Amino acid sequence: MRYSVSHHKLNQILAAHGLKNGDAGGIDKLFGGNDGYYWFGTVRDLCPPGKTISWEDQYSMVNAIQAHENATAAEDEMKPQVPSAANIAALSKVLGDPI
Repeated sequence: MRYSVSHHKLNQILAAHGLKNGDAGGIDKLFGGNDGYYWFGTVRDLCPPGKTISWEDQYSMVNAIQAHENATAAEDEMKPQVPSAANIAALSKVLGDPI
């Protein structure tokens, strides 16, 4: 399965669930519970405005998200976070592209 992300797609996902960008509790739940809002923000930051990023499989998507997290954490001199299995499952569900 292919996966993709863009700011437009993220806004559509939120709208489809009746959420707005600042709805931390709702976004947390939608993106896997604990730290869901954090991973939503990480994915949003990963994708340049007006562009779409796509991946051939879940493994590539998760690696790209983690690489971005590692790089930004290093810039901030902090330990990078790692998405939970629930975060990965939720990201995969909402970012998966229909056939």
